[in-house]
Amino acid sequence: MEREITSPVDLCLPDGTLNREAVGWTRHPLHRANLRGWGRSKRWEYWCVQAPDWALSVTISHIDYLALHQVWFVDFTTGEQIDTGAIVPLARGPVLPDRSGGGPARARTKKLAIDLVPNTEGVRLVARTDRVDADVQITRPAGHESMAVVIPWSDKRFQYTEKDNTLPASGRVVVDGRDYPLPDGQTWAVLDHGRGKWPYDTTWNWGSASGEVSGHVIGLQFGGKWTVGTGMTENALCIDGRVSKISQELEWTYGSWLEPWTVRGDDVDVTFHPGFERATKTNVGVIFTEVHQCFGHWTGTVRADGVDYPVDGVRGFAEEAQMRW
Repeated sequence: MEREITSPVDLCLPDGTLNREAVGWTRHPLHRANLRGWGRSKRWEYWCVQAPDWALSVTISHIDYLALHQVWFVDFTTGEQIDTGAIVPLARGPVLPDRSGGGPARARTKKLAIDLVPNTEGVRLVARTDRVDADVQITRPAGHESMAVVIPWSDKRFQYTEKDNTLPASGRVVVDGRDYPLPDGQTWAVLDHGRGKWPYDTTWNWGSASGEVSGHVIGLQFGGKWTVGTGMTENALCIDGRVSKISQELEWTYGSWLEPWTVRGDDVDVTFHPGFERATKTNVGVIFTEVHQCFGHWTGTVRADGVDYPVDGVRGFAEEAQMRW
């Protein structure tokens, strides 16, 4: 059984190795990522805001020898994508807090500007490129819980991740001079906050969804591959703002990217129906990444605290990522 942590804790010992007292999961951000040493550390903030007809994602990342930032937008009705990225040698410039929500995260390059600023309502996301101008308020409702967990590969390789979804989003997104609406009750944000020391070669699955079904706000958070053998998972449900942790590794089944995916376990029996594939590949020196992120909707049933909940129609994504970094 995975251990739930309920008080603040440092991720690392003074020598930079994993603090074993930090291994566990939380409902709120309680870990301080006091990473030390150079070469294998990875820090990032990723937000994705999804409405029925479009999605916007921003990434601020620091991987010791490089900083990688991105603003990406897709119009699902036309399939048009706008992808603005920046690679900064020696990872100069980005601001990333040691604790999730503990301060602003910022990135500035010639191509883009990203600000993620905590406030009393949640987080204000501001992203600007030559084609995208976004100012989005992401709201954390009172009592809302997220799922954060430490994945321990070894004392020298470990990851702290917070995944947070079912967060209402409002504000303004303008692309090429066109305003894209953020319909109330249909526009949701998801966070991936990561801090850790990674092995060079990793593959993962990630699935997330947010929506309202039969009067309940449903959040799906599924991971796969990268946590196997560690004794911890990043699997959880968020029902009406309350997290139900899943300690079991889930079974992912998929073939062609735009064919249905299934995710199954004792408390999960769902199918993902993709409608759009985002495929990216990076090959820069020692870095190789290939990601297939598919957007669509989920159907099926999940169980939290002994109660079955239908998830039919909740929107989100599922992905496979291969990383050598």
